[in-house]
Amino acid sequence: MPAPAETAAMRRAIALAAAGLGTTSPNPPVGCVILADGVIAGEGYHQRKGEAHAEVQALTAAGPLAAGATAVVTLEPCNHHGRTPPCRQALIDAGITRVVVALADPTSRGDGGNAMLRAAGVDVETGVLADEAGIVMTAWLAALRTRRPFITWPYQLADQGIAPLPDGTAEGRRLRLNADAVLTHDGSVSEAVPGTHGAGILSLKDAVPGEDPHAVAAALYDGGVRRLLLHGGIETAVPFLGADLVDSVVAYMPDGSGSRRPRQNLPWPLLPPGFTLTDVDRIDGYVRAAARRPGLR
Repeated sequence: MPAPAETAAMRRAIALAAAGLGTTSPNPPVGCVILADGVIAGEGYHQRKGEAHAEVQALTAAGPLAAGATAVVTLEPCNHHGRTPPCRQALIDAGITRVVVALADPTSRGDGGNAMLRAAGVDVETGVLADEAGIVMTAWLAALRTRRPFITWPYQLADQGIAPLPDGTAEGRRLRLNADAVLTHDGSVSEAVPGTHGAGILSLKDAVPGEDPHAVAAALYDGGVRRLLLHGGIETAVPFLGADLVDSVVAYMPDGSGSRRPRQNLPWPLLPPGFTLTDVDRIDGYVRAAARRPGLR
């Protein structure tokens, strides 16, 4: 069983991992906290493909305090040498004696980082707050399973029907910060927040091949996109909805008057068929309703 300090640190590591959303793809967003005698000695998260992973960031911050300490990490430490050395070896070399892991890494090679840590005499505990870690990892894990990006479509319920969320809004900025790329109604693809991935993503050239939504999604995945926003009205979303490729939607309904008769020109009252609500709250001028397909967090 994890100690209370380890459980608390895991929740902090999960929040740290979210700081990498929209910048790490195709790598996962991961957070790590180093505990020395139950006190945080260092922490870090993976910021960008090709740069130091969360464990190395946290070890760097902890310095010599890492010797004999516990590493609390949201994803199993990697076990292969890619653009960076394997994190399991960095933990071993730093003198870490215990590692607490939330989720197993489905991309792990060989026996896996956990097995290699145990073979080196490190105490490893797995499955700690796995469901909570999945909140940040859902899109990345879903993309791995389906071999396409996790696709989100935000829209507003307007008098003229289903309309795109206006550019330049705080909500639009929030959604872009958590995405890798944006596909617009004209078929063009751009980085969600320009310059955030360096040279690590969007080897997409200038266009998406063909008009088949499955081919579009596959091409984006191959280009490194794991979280995609659809930006446009109903005409943008229909091909992807029809192909069951939209994983989440965010509907913005004007709060308006307390008593009114809506115009009858919407394809559905709030959500497309097949989606269930996950969150409803109020923002300036709108009620925001987030929904996903069943089976996703």
